[in-house]
Amino acid sequence: MGTVKFFRHSTKFSRYYIPTEFVVLAAVEFLVLIFSLYFAFIIRFWESEWQFDYASFWPKALVYAVVLQLSLVAFGLYQRQTGRFINMLVLRIASGLLLGLIPLGVSFYFVPQFFLGRGALFLAVALSFLFISVVRLFFRRVVKEHSMWTRVLVLGSGKKAGLIRDAVSSGELKGLDIIAFVAMEGDGIATDSNAITLDVPLIRYVEENDIDEIVIAVDDRRSQKFPTKGLIDCKMSGVNILDMVTFFERRAGKIRLDMLNPSWLYLADGFEVGTVRRVGKRSLDILVVLTLLPIALPFTLMVSLAIFIESRGRGPILYSQTRVKQDGMLFKIYKFRSMVTDAEKDGVARWASKNDSRITQVGAFIRKCRLDELPQLYNVLNGDMSFVGPRPERPEFIEKLSQTIPYYEERHRVKPGLTGWAQICYAYGDTEEDSIEKLQYDLFYVKNYSVLLDLLILLQTAEVVMLGKGAQ
Repeated sequence: MGTVKFFRHSTKFSRYYIPTEFVVLAAVEFLVLIFSLYFAFIIRFWESEWQFDYASFWPKALVYAVVLQLSLVAFGLYQRQTGRFINMLVLRIASGLLLGLIPLGVSFYFVPQFFLGRGALFLAVALSFLFISVVRLFFRRVVKEHSMWTRVLVLGSGKKAGLIRDAVSSGELKGLDIIAFVAMEGDGIATDSNAITLDVPLIRYVEENDIDEIVIAVDDRRSQKFPTKGLIDCKMSGVNILDMVTFFERRAGKIRLDMLNPSWLYLADGFEVGTVRRVGKRSLDILVVLTLLPIALPFTLMVSLAIFIESRGRGPILYSQTRVKQDGMLFKIYKFRSMVTDAEKDGVARWASKNDSRITQVGAFIRKCRLDELPQLYNVLNGDMSFVGPRPERPEFIEKLSQTIPYYEERHRVKPGLTGWAQICYAYGDTEEDSIEKLQYDLFYVKNYSVLLDLLILLQTAEVVMLGKGAQ
């Protein structure tokens, strides 16, 4: 893949390359931003007697294009891995353009000559979003997908390195180009017969092979030949250096319990709980619920009628159940009844299973379409739940799982949700192994939750609901 060298220090430490495709893409999108503003002016003043003034337009257009493109850069739109997921790509474009309005507004205040009317400005942003999205989709078709993959060098060829290889083979890790596994003195039994041995300094190999990330997967780092100096050189050159837990967190969207230790939890970034984040999340919850209520009301009436007719008026339409919320507190969750009235007549709590005989015909349909969850909009409004978060479990299950699964109670650091990261990444589970897998995704969410991540989950939840994924 071709690259363009932008900077080089006089020392051996640092060299920065940008793929040629992204240089061309940035130039095209810069022109698209200028064209969008021009087109917005034409549309805005189409039927007026306004005369286009190119002399005053170009300074405004350059400021508009520079500010918004820098905002897109800040949102990672020119990184290899960004274009792999269309929904995340579109969300990043929209977020970058909208947040770019803030510095653009500041520039209007200090330099009034750059001022753009609100109508023309918002029209230009809308057109920019549309045109850049089209450019990105075209870019995905023209540029080989492989060229957008992150180039990874794995330090190690033993047991830990084998976990990476297995994850790539199983599809757990995607969008990665593993350049090589490097045999190290601290490795145990080698799991890769094709592992290489470096005969040049690490920084030189990294530069020659355009490496983006180095993953430390050595079984024993106490070896005297561990390349500490080489890793420092690479880090100072802008190469990401990741441990195994962080690598899987970033690339698989989960925190692997089999690699986790307590020190990683209290030393890692994330797990931040601040007033701004809480207020933003609560505001998003209320906004989403109020938006959905007019849509949900007709479905609520239809589901209620269907349950009433099927049960011939002999059973409740709604049922409540005790669940565990934030900080381990108990609350009542509400759902449409989808099972027979004596589903747990022996008093033993059970997960729903595939082809569960307790589920009614109407219940099977509303569970498939997730309509049984509609009453939980009330739980979100009263603050017991958030719209996005780990799914709330019953205290009977929590007590059992906490005894056998490490860090299980950490999922209660945030409010439970009507939907969540685990729900869109993993199917419904009714075993302890499924609970372990879902916990790994829940811990990722607890560590990284934000309004942006919540929006991404909401977009993907729509796909899950429409396709009926994971429902039982």
